[in-house]
Amino acid sequence: MFRTRLISGIVLVLIALAVILAGGPVLAVTLLLISEIGLFELYRVLKVEDRRPSPLALAGYLGTAVYYGIVFFGGSAYTMTVILGVLILCLAVYVFTYPRYRSEQVTGAVFGVLYVAVMLSCIYELRCLEQGVYLVWLIFLGSWGCDTCAYCVGKLFGKHKMTPKLSPKKSVEGGVGGVTGAALLGAIYGYAISARMGGGSHIVPFAVICAVGGLISMVGDLAASAIKRNHDIKDYGHLIPGHGGILDRFDSVILIAPVIYYLAVALV
Repeated sequence: MFRTRLISGIVLVLIALAVILAGGPVLAVTLLLISEIGLFELYRVLKVEDRRPSPLALAGYLGTAVYYGIVFFGGSAYTMTVILGVLILCLAVYVFTYPRYRSEQVTGAVFGVLYVAVMLSCIYELRCLEQGVYLVWLIFLGSWGCDTCAYCVGKLFGKHKMTPKLSPKKSVEGGVGGVTGAALLGAIYGYAISARMGGGSHIVPFAVICAVGGLISMVGDLAASAIKRNHDIKDYGHLIPGHGGILDRFDSVILIAPVIYYLAVALV
């Protein structure tokens, strides 16, 4: 299992490297596909759809596609309009197919678009900034870096449970190690690319951004775990060998992406 997980992780990193360096339509289309697959996984868990075609789920998929189209063509001012449109469309489906759906399914449909599609789109938004080709990597340093460091430190020194009922294997020591490790990785990265970003030191800003991002990434990981526990499932899917589904691998990235975007705009 560890070997499979490691190989899959390396492949994912290589794909992320190629796609993010390409940027533009390649990145936008890739994020759209990831969002649609993640939405599909979440909708199955939340019972928004099952094996039958679901008009409510189709409203979410359509809203996601339109949202990414607006973002890609530079219409960021209209993104809130699209989100409100998704809400209205889901309510229309709820009304005209009544009593097929329950109110919590409608809530889940709208939540899925916000949680998966909108938050992941911040990766594209960050990549589009002037120094975005360098800044966008802070998302993965803060997320995957924190996850790796937390796992290693937790294995070696973990004694105090962070959330014993939700995730018994996660420890306070691992959490501290993860945030510290993410900050250190950010500082090293800032030192390494300062010259390429026009001079000036980026060590402290990058360390702060990755530390905050690492902290938020743990919330994202635990939030995804909480949803799975509420619905008695182990993984969201089986698309990525050794990791599970898209949401199993991108759970922390989803929450950290908008945080890193706004911190990068504010501090860099």
